Amino acid sequence: MNGFREELEGLRQQGLFRSLRVVGGPQAGRVLLDGREVLLLCSNNYLGLADHPALKEASIRAVERYGVSSGASRLVSGTMELHDALEKRLAAFKGTESALVFNSGYAANTGIIPALVGKGDVIFSDRLNHASIVDGALLSRARFVRYPHNDMAALGRLLAETDVAGRRLIVTDGVFSMDGDLAPLAELAALRRKYGALLMVDDAHGTGVLGPTGRGSAELCGVPGEVDIQMGTLGKGLGSCGAYVAGSRELVELLVNRARSFIFSTALPPAVLAASLAALDLVDSPAGANLRCRLARNSELFRNSLRDAGFDTMGSETQIVPLFVGDAEPTMEFSRRLLAEGFFVQGIRPPTVPAGSCRLRCTLMATHGENDLERAVAAIGRVGRELGVV
Repeated sequence: MNGFREELEGLRQQGLFRSLRVVGGPQAGRVLLDGREVLLLCSNNYLGLADHPALKEASIRAVERYGVSSGASRLVSGTMELHDALEKRLAAFKGTESALVFNSGYAANTGIIPALVGKGDVIFSDRLNHASIVDGALLSRARFVRYPHNDMAALGRLLAETDVAGRRLIVTDGVFSMDGDLAPLAELAALRRKYGALLMVDDAHGTGVLGPTGRGSAELCGVPGEVDIQMGTLGKGLGSCGAYVAGSRELVELLVNRARSFIFSTALPPAVLAASLAALDLVDSPAGANLRCRLARNSELFRNSLRDAGFDTMGSETQIVPLFVGDAEPTMEFSRRLLAEGFFVQGIRPPTVPAGSCRLRCTLMATHGENDLERAVAAIGRVGRELGVV
């Protein structure tokens, strides 16, 4: 009657049907999937903090003191002491005047962008930016100009040729979530200066992980002071939940007044806020530095081994290592075969990536053992050869 069944059948026939897989236990290097232990190679828990004792203890203490809910949106009664403490800590961590916490990365991007630009403004967005950036741009009603991926010459031409009555906003991922490569932030900062634009960086996959002290891609590229809007998440490298934006005091005050996803959402609960604070402390500790080193070593070993085996890793420079396949069905068959051998790797298909660019998306964790990764590389190589991927 409603056509849902036919629509679902169409997704199945195209190899695009998705279903949920239930993971047993914490997001560790090895997990239970359907009652069987497998090596987890598709989690964003890069530093392994999601089940770290310090984060668990901080969450328990917060629940005992503050309860389990914030009770309201932030502008009603939902701003608690821990929200204030976390935002001050995030501002210090990112070297900015102020910071603001959102409930998720998607909520942050779909709240920040429409709050800052609208009709008469122009957004210049990398073509491979995350869907939440695209949706935020569309919600803003600003003119939306997409430039070829990491093509600074093309972006420069677009900035020069585009008449703008209002604001220019350049927005990019710091780490591109499906390719694992980095944005050229030094070049973007130069274009920001030349054209008087605002620069926004979504550092969801860089926060806590990249740079000498884990401050992210802007620190890695040497331009933290030239990014006007530093957005990131608390639920990937930091092992907690939620997101943040860091920048000037005026930026944050404007978002408090205009960002609809902030204004109309019940605030993050105390346990999440306390875990995020504990995660930032860990990132700033010698233990955090050691975890970053282990993650970098694991990523390099895994990426280089697969390149040597003949796989196209699509320019990956980080802990996100894609393996190009092409079409949806062989990608999902690759994923199914690996799972049968004890390796949980997700296949990525449209609409997440364009048709014809399907891939396996492998993600590394600091807590992966070298022997496990060597076994995974061997299995991926063997299955890839059997399927004609390499």
